[in-house]
Amino acid sequence: MIWNVELLVAIYMPKTSSKTTVEWKTIPWQKLERKVFKLQKRIYKASIRGDLKAVRRLQKTLMKSWSAKCIAVRRVTQDNCGKKTAGVDGIKSLSPKCRLALVNTLKLNDKASPTRRVWIPKPGSEEKRGLGIPTISDRARQALVKLALEPEWEARFEPNSFGFRPGRSCHDAIGQIFSAIKQKAKYVLDADISKCFDRINHQALLEKLNTFPTMKRQIKAWLKAGVMDSKQLLPTLEGTPQAGVISPLLANIALHGLENQIAESFPVTEPKVNGKRVKIRTPDFIRYADDFVVLHEDIIIIQKCKQVIVEWLDGMGLELKPNKTRISHTLDKYENNVGFDFLGFHVRQYPVGNYRSSHGTTGKPLGFTTIITPSSEKLQRHIKKIGSIIDAHKSAPQAALIGHLNPVIRGWANYYATVSSKRSFSKADYIVYQQLRAWAKFRHSEQNAHKTNQKYWHTVGKDNWCFSTMDDKNLLKLRKHTEQAIVYHIKVQGGRSPFDGDWAYWGSRLGKHPELTTRVATLLKKQKGKCTNCGHYFKDEDVWEVDHILPRSQGGKDTLTNLQLLHRYCHDTKTANDCSHGNKDGCNITAPKPSKD
Repeated sequence: MIWNVELLVAIYMPKTSSKTTVEWKTIPWQKLERKVFKLQKRIYKASIRGDLKAVRRLQKTLMKSWSAKCIAVRRVTQDNCGKKTAGVDGIKSLSPKCRLALVNTLKLNDKASPTRRVWIPKPGSEEKRGLGIPTISDRARQALVKLALEPEWEARFEPNSFGFRPGRSCHDAIGQIFSAIKQKAKYVLDADISKCFDRINHQALLEKLNTFPTMKRQIKAWLKAGVMDSKQLLPTLEGTPQAGVISPLLANIALHGLENQIAESFPVTEPKVNGKRVKIRTPDFIRYADDFVVLHEDIIIIQKCKQVIVEWLDGMGLELKPNKTRISHTLDKYENNVGFDFLGFHVRQYPVGNYRSSHGTTGKPLGFTTIITPSSEKLQRHIKKIGSIIDAHKSAPQAALIGHLNPVIRGWANYYATVSSKRSFSKADYIVYQQLRAWAKFRHSEQNAHKTNQKYWHTVGKDNWCFSTMDDKNLLKLRKHTEQAIVYHIKVQGGRSPFDGDWAYWGSRLGKHPELTTRVATLLKKQKGKCTNCGHYFKDEDVWEVDHILPRSQGGKDTLTNLQLLHRYCHDTKTANDCSHGNKDGCNITAPKPSKD
């Protein structure tokens, strides 16, 4: 059933409230963000101290805060990329008046609507992943709970957990793996948890949360709400619904403690071997969401680790996926395996001479070098995606094809720009060239190859084979993978969190994120990490967009001097003001913040 939103507003709008006279567009977001962050910072510090009483008191204060409620509603109705996805009530979006109504009625209770089942394909597989889409009101309550819970758990999470956490990324996990093996070749347990989100034991999760009764009952209601699949209501006896705002945090909480269990089971020891003491270190455990690796130089310890992990996961109702769990070695073959793939990267060590060898702490050559590259599977998938775009634009102008290909090439190259990717980039460029040759030959089968090449490939600078064209006196050229410079990523410091309030540290990291485009990184540096509209620092979880200061419909140019970086909600406000001054469409382009894939 599709509900009438205005009717819902009339029903739920409070009769008396000092806040109802506030208009959504006039809300001082900078002041609200500052208030909420101060509470989150106090929760974080209290959690570090182990002061559970103060944590609970501050969490209750935050969730009653009008500022926090406004931010929660804004994040699910304006900031989130899936903001126009409907739940079971059919409501896809809210007007500013409806957002304020939702803010004034937002509070925790023991109720939750069922989620709407949506099936999406898994990349590189014929399987489909089932998402559970909550209603907008449930998403707003989940965002409010996340504001309160996340600082507490950020203070408690293990240092080598990198997935779905603010200020951490895939590149940090890869950096930790490189640090763990650069001095010594090791065996590796490369594992994946089978259907992690769908099989988490509810009771075990709620016990681990150990939160106050009101929040516990609300989270339990979301877990038990059920799912509507093809007009059929199905119970949810286990798992946390994917696509829920709070689901990634709950999954991280469920898996919290696994790294500590490994450390407790295999502490550092110094047994005597042939009369000499030999130091046996604790295995390295690196986890990104439900994917993890365990590294150690002793195969027996790796095998024991696997058994410890299986027993620990059983307590949470989880198990390892057999076809994605294997034991390998970083340098030598073990069971016909050498090296491993993790988060789209291939990690392996190669024996080399002393000249090219890595060096140990004493300066002596180790006899091998550690090289991390894009995995062959990800390269093939990327090439296939480019091929599908080219096939879909056989009759389109060259400028349109370039416009569709450049973002795909730029995004993929940015993601892999932190590792040894030059060979992969060259291979990708060669295959793309062959695909474009086939595209050009299809369009001009009657012409000889020389004339076809002259039509689509030109000399630009030092590049004699540049796929390019002129559009409105502007040169449009296809970006090459090899144009991307290799810049190695600096791993986040182990115990750091954005809730510690060190903006100098986090601001400097934000501008150096490997997936940022050059334009966005330049604007971040120019604006010193602040939004020019509200003056508030950009944070890792914020969604930002590139805006034309003077809209193009009013003569503004697409140059850095006419561009600024804004929060998405600030961009919406500016665009509305542009429209009110006679600009019909706002004419502002957006550059979505790159996802941490």
